[in-house]
Amino acid sequence: MKAQIISLNVVNAVIPDVGGSVGITAIDKRAVSDAREVTTAGIAGDQRSDIPNHGMPEQAVYAYAREDYEWWEAELGMPLSAGKFGENLTTVGIDVTNAVIGQTWRIGGTLLQVTGPRIPCGTFGRWMNIDKWVKRFMAEGMPGTYFQVLESGKIATGDEIEIIATPDHGVTVSDVYQLVAGDRDADRLQRVLNCPDLPEEMHTRVSGYVK
Repeated sequence: MKAQIISLNVVNAVIPDVGGSVGITAIDKRAVSDAREVTTAGIAGDQRSDIPNHGMPEQAVYAYAREDYEWWEAELGMPLSAGKFGENLTTVGIDVTNAVIGQTWRIGGTLLQVTGPRIPCGTFGRWMNIDKWVKRFMAEGMPGTYFQVLESGKIATGDEIEIIATPDHGVTVSDVYQLVAGDRDADRLQRVLNCPDLPEEMHTRVSGYVK
């Protein structure tokens, strides 16, 4: 199966987030049929409400794999539409969780760089409205990945994904996520801390785990 985008998703409506620090959320993403311009600020027509936590350049685009959705559908006994987890790009045919930090992907007219995992928050939990959702999501280790935009351009549903370059340090989205989720493997911790492509914010967060 070729690696490609099977759904391009942007905010459908900004909705209330009672209990959240901002009070509103743009997590409600729905599929669009046209091509959209992607820049360092994100995807045209999309929005991020919680700028301090979700508005950094290294969080410009979020991707989640259809294969992981299918696992969750079986686990939850319910259908999950593209964009339900708040992702901009729903992918197929590529291992998003084990993408290497700093890896570059050519999608349509853009060049995106893998920056790190999505860490679930209270807003996500309230949006899903499933008991202990954040804890369950954390435990399963399928976080999806964020990207920063190296070259702006257009992306559309159906665009193929081409891996352009992969750093040789081998640190993956999963490695970073496992540390945030509670793993304190000394070798993994040092590899992640020494990763030259890890964004500063995540490096600071992981550094706090060093005793």
